[in-house]
Amino acid sequence: MRESFLKILTVLMSFVVLCSTMSFTIDMHYCGDTLVDSALFKKAKSCGMEMQQTSDSGLSVVTKKKCCTDKQLILEGQDELKTSLDTFTYEQQVFVASLHYTHLDVFLKSEAYKISFPEYPPPLLVKDIHVLNETFLI
Repeated sequence: MRESFLKILTVLMSFVVLCSTMSFTIDMHYCGDTLVDSALFKKAKSCGMEMQQTSDSGLSVVTKKKCCTDKQLILEGQDELKTSLDTFTYEQQVFVASLHYTHLDVFLKSEAYKISFPEYPPPLLVKDIHVLNETFLI
C-alpha cells in the first residue's frame, strides 16, 4: 500500500510542477458584451464583422466605431524552481519538523513479531493447568 501511495503522490507532484511552470494564454473575442469565441494557446476567431468597407479603388469609404474587442489573459509560469531553505522562517521549520516527526509512524512499515526459535514450536496446550489448579504467581 505504501508503494502505491508513493507512486500516486509522485505523479501528483509532477503534475503540480508541470502546471506551475507552464505559461497559458487565453484569447477571447467579444462582440459587444457577448463572448463569441475563446481559445487556448492560439488566437480566437472573430465574429466576421468588418469595421471598414473598402471601395474598388482600395480606399476606405465608411468607418464605424468598433463594437468588437479582443482580450487576452496571460498566465505566466514560474521560471525558477530552485528555492532556498533560508527563506523559511523558524516557525515554518518547526512546523515541518513536528509534522514529519508525528506522521513518521503512520507510513512506516511495522516489523513483524520475530519468533526467537522458529524450528522449535511451543507445545500445544491441552488444558490450562494454572487456571484449573487456581495457582497464580503474585
